[in-house]
Amino acid sequence: VQLQASGGGLVQAGGSLRLSCAASGRPFSNYPMGWFRQSPGKEREFVVAISWGGGSTFYANSVEGRFTISRDNAKNTVYLQMNSLKPEDTAVYYCAARTKIGGKYYYTHAYEYDYWGQGTQVTVSS
Repeated sequence: VQLQASGGGLVQAGGSLRLSCAASGRPFSNYPMGWFRQSPGKEREFVVAISWGGGSTFYANSVEGRFTISRDNAKNTVYLQMNSLKPEDTAVYYCAARTKIGGKYYYTHAYEYDYWGQGTQVTVSS
């Protein structure tokens, strides 16, 4: 699976961005997906996850109510709509796919994913 993240950029606090993660190489619709982020000097942090069909999602407390994950399996793409952005949301955002067989609808730890996109920078100015 190849993952290509895009949509990052510079935005003022309170603004919005939509990230996209396009997948290729395998049947995308089979896999739970997730978004993580990493700031300089910090560990990679879970943001949100979505089940293979899109019916189940789970958000980190820090983004719940502001971010929305969705997926379009026909387009092999997962989206992250980010609203009410804060300076602390500044990070490189990574999408990830889990292709290993598992028993959960979604996954919240980085080690549970086996394919990663290259990351897209999101910078929120105050």
